[in-house]
Amino acid sequence: MTRPGDPRDAAVPCVGGLAYDAQGRILLIRRAHDPGRGLWSLPGGRVEPGEDDAAALVREMAEETGLAVRPGPLVGRVRRGPYDIADYRCAVTGGDLRAGDDAADARWCSAADLDTLPLVDGLRDVLARWDALPR
Repeated sequence: MTRPGDPRDAAVPCVGGLAYDAQGRILLIRRAHDPGRGLWSLPGGRVEPGEDDAAALVREMAEETGLAVRPGPLVGRVRRGPYDIADYRCAVTGGDLRAGDDAADARWCSAADLDTLPLVDGLRDVLARWDALPR
């Protein structure tokens, strides 16, 4: 059992990226590992020691999707278990879309795709609340 203030209770800082293509589709990855193995999610991951959110977002997007991005404004935050995730809008500036690192697959998804893909819990609702659903 942990006590309040125990370092094991500390949130793990993470980032996620909301990127859209010219057709208004959102970039999602299918998680290759737990938590959420096999489910579709926004790309992203942990902020490493010494990184700020922008650097972590650029690194994670490249590792998971093969794409270079320019971080934009904070869209919102979610807490999933121990993970405190800051989700940022970002613009794709280069690269070739491919699944890598913790992603089993990566693709651009329309609003209709969100109805058919197995998504991580609450993703559709959070995107709707943030006015960030794809077209």
